[in-house]
Amino acid sequence: MRVLQVEGGFGLDKLAFAERPEPEPGPGEVLVRIRAVSLNFRDLLMVQGQYNPRQKLPIIPAADAAGEVAAVGAGVSRVRPGDRVLNAFLPSWVSGRPNAEKMSGGLGSPHDGVLSEYRLFHESALVHTPEDLSDLEAASLPCAGVTAWSALIGLGQTRPGDVVLIQGTGGVALFALQFAKLAGATVVITSSSDEKLGRALAMGADHGINYRQEPKWGKAAAALVGADRIDHIVELGGADTLDQSIKAVRIGGMISLIGVLGGPKPEINLPLVVMRQVRLQGVTVGSREDTEEMIRAIQAAGLKPVLDERRFGFAEAPEAFAHMAAGGHFGKVVIAID
Repeated sequence: MRVLQVEGGFGLDKLAFAERPEPEPGPGEVLVRIRAVSLNFRDLLMVQGQYNPRQKLPIIPAADAAGEVAAVGAGVSRVRPGDRVLNAFLPSWVSGRPNAEKMSGGLGSPHDGVLSEYRLFHESALVHTPEDLSDLEAASLPCAGVTAWSALIGLGQTRPGDVVLIQGTGGVALFALQFAKLAGATVVITSSSDEKLGRALAMGADHGINYRQEPKWGKAAAALVGADRIDHIVELGGADTLDQSIKAVRIGGMISLIGVLGGPKPEINLPLVVMRQVRLQGVTVGSREDTEEMIRAIQAAGLKPVLDERRFGFAEAPEAFAHMAAGGHFGKVVIAID
């Protein structure tokens, strides 16, 4: 089978196609014919050597896929050949609270990912694809969708009337916008692009702020929604934005720490965090049960994942990484494995 792997060192120029034997499913295992893959910022960092510089190579990148069951091993009962499925981001985290064991099996690092024609999964790591979603749409759910769901619904308990501020217009941000509106929240969204802000407003965001024009976007948000009214901030920037988030969130509010787009080591105003009783909540995706709960909500509401307008075939997968690195995408960058 054909795979895309990082070999001979890190960097986009180290992505290369290779042939590997097609695996056969053992007891409890499922062979999935991969039809679509979506990219996350984590995947780009891994290829560039910034996510896990000690990662052993070669490795197949990317963690989110959708496809169809090609074959099953002995004892498999959750799926059958021909079923359309998508994978859980953390295959060992089926339900309950996270622990070291449940969070140790990440795809794309440290284990081989999904940019291949076929991949083996344990049956417990698979979820049925909703009938009204394409494979490309379904492939966008495992990381970005579940992360936004966990941040706002599972951990954040967002309620009608809450004010949510979301940074950016990437995959997690746009899922967060959809879920926040589904929960009845008022949404403020930030971006450096007026064009992207316009598209987010068309999706239902209530307010948009261009953070290049308004570097102190926390004050700008307060002017839009009222002082001390931002209940929840979906923090995707990291080092460059966390200080602004701490100043912007209301007393007793919550900041969901998800992204490191601006760097991994911010300076934290600890006295302000303490005095304002700010809750800093790290979010690392969620369990398979969280994935299934999110899918039920998506189906009930008729939501559609937002995919970037530019599409890539398997042969163009390295270009998909370069497209993500350029930062011009709106929504999820997806690859059709055809």
